[in-house]
Amino acid sequence: MKLILAADKNWAIGKGGGLLCHLPGDLKYFKEKTTGKTVVMGRGTLESLPGGKPLPNRENIVLSGNPEYKVEGAVVLHSQEELFRFLEDRDTDQVMIMGGGKVYRDMLPYCDTCYITKIFESFDADTWFVDLDQMEDFQVVWESDVQEEKGIRYRFVEYRRKNGKEQA
Repeated sequence: MKLILAADKNWAIGKGGGLLCHLPGDLKYFKEKTTGKTVVMGRGTLESLPGGKPLPNRENIVLSGNPEYKVEGAVVLHSQEELFRFLEDRDTDQVMIMGGGKVYRDMLPYCDTCYITKIFESFDADTWFVDLDQMEDFQVVWESDVQEEKGIRYRFVEYRRKNGKEQA
């Protein structure tokens, strides 16, 4: 599995259920990386998407603890175990974890690649990711040139698990 997110210099990823800032280049990168794939998200992340609707041209999986929760155009699953059973016959290389904070934390041990948009600023936030630069089992394998939009500088960074294997 792979994970994709944007984080500020303190590894903050969100505030009030939304993104820290709007960067069209980051949204384009996200779309390029996730189109045609299976995306896994929590209910709050789904509800933060435009119109609160699943993303087009992707298989959308929503994790929710509420057994009554249903979403048109998405598969709703209620536990990590249910997710793993659902993904049994699929190529997990085509599965992208896309938030929110709890889903990222729970699924990181099963991810071998993390696509991070590193924003060179700090924002007021209420949700953070772990600092991959401080984790011994991840290393940077690629970085883009620095981008700038709306006075905000950032770069795309790809991290890989050093042993190349998920921790499942």
